[in-house]
Amino acid sequence: MIPEVREAFNASFSEETYHKFLESISQKYDCVPAFRVAESPFFISHQLKERLLEACEIINKTICRKDIKELTQGALFDPKYIVPNEDDHTIFLQMDFGICLDENNDPIPMLIEVQGFPSVYFFQYLVAQEYRLFYDIPEHFTSLFHGLDIQTYRNFMQEIIVGNTNPEQVILLEIEPEKQTTYIDMKATSIELGIPVVCITKVEKHDNKLYYRDISGKLIQILKIYNRVIFDELDQRTDLNLNFNFTDDLDVEWIGHPNWFYRISKYILPLLKNKYVPETHFLSELSSYPEDLENWVLKPLFSFAGAGVLIDLTKDDLEKIEDKSNYILQKKVHYEPILKSPTEPVKAEIRMLMLWPKNEPEPFVINNLVRLSKGKMIGVKYNKDKDWVGGSVGFFEP
Repeated sequence: MIPEVREAFNASFSEETYHKFLESISQKYDCVPAFRVAESPFFISHQLKERLLEACEIINKTICRKDIKELTQGALFDPKYIVPNEDDHTIFLQMDFGICLDENNDPIPMLIEVQGFPSVYFFQYLVAQEYRLFYDIPEHFTSLFHGLDIQTYRNFMQEIIVGNTNPEQVILLEIEPEKQTTYIDMKATSIELGIPVVCITKVEKHDNKLYYRDISGKLIQILKIYNRVIFDELDQRTDLNLNFNFTDDLDVEWIGHPNWFYRISKYILPLLKNKYVPETHFLSELSSYPEDLENWVLKPLFSFAGAGVLIDLTKDDLEKIEDKSNYILQKKVHYEPILKSPTEPVKAEIRMLMLWPKNEPEPFVINNLVRLSKGKMIGVKYNKDKDWVGGSVGFFEP
């Protein structure tokens, strides 16, 4: 999209530098990423930047509606997922956009998914710094928004997650965190903010308070939980012995209340109607199916990391589904291979990372994540044995 910047980057690229870049990432927090980090960042033109920000702003108008809880109450369909003490709005918000071309062959973002749940805010903080360290990134390009730089970004995240609370009483909660694909982000968060990463099985409940034991065995009361637990995974882990339930009325503050994972999810896609959102329907509300099913994709409402998505659909596939209320049918987004690599061109999906502080009227973008792909879809299984794919970050033209 910015030919002179892309050509300069590709001309100076070397495998040796790339491997040094990867080594430096692993050494930063003594943790090797469990996912592929791409050779290149994604350089984003001013036009596409403005379109991404416009898309976020338009979608935010729906998320900020006063009746959003009423509109999304159907997402809390199971009592075992309803967590007490829900706050007024989500704290964390992400929007994933596939990069396509419009009728004028200009890049345009098309919404793939919305998520009211934390993403890899600190890995993106790290990887952007590492790209700058090893590659010649134009100085006036930035990966951050809201007037933030590297230091103020970290301080802002500290304010949102920890605030005035003693950091040892704020935990990042996950299921067996060391085994998670995004563990490097959790470790980065822990080191940068001084908060512990705690497995859900290590939390103790006494009356309505939660505790964990530090490395010396001392019992520490938990006042805030930066929640990274996905209920979809928790449901599948029947082997876990838990000492508390999310549905308990607990004396704890959720930094990222779990209910928003369901409310702001694929569930709200049918509510969004604008030029940046592909046509989307609840499967249960369709009286007949589109004739051109090859141009549609089926998605379960609450799965995570692409689980259960069907991209090559037939009418039989839809007829076999018993619980149609748990699915949406979405018009396919045709990603444009827009990034020029030394071999074949690369498709891009960009996640706009947002925050919505309690004292602010609406959410705003602060960072971004990019996934690069040469496969049929974005994701590891579609990009095996390929280069210039994986996790990356966008640097935006002013």
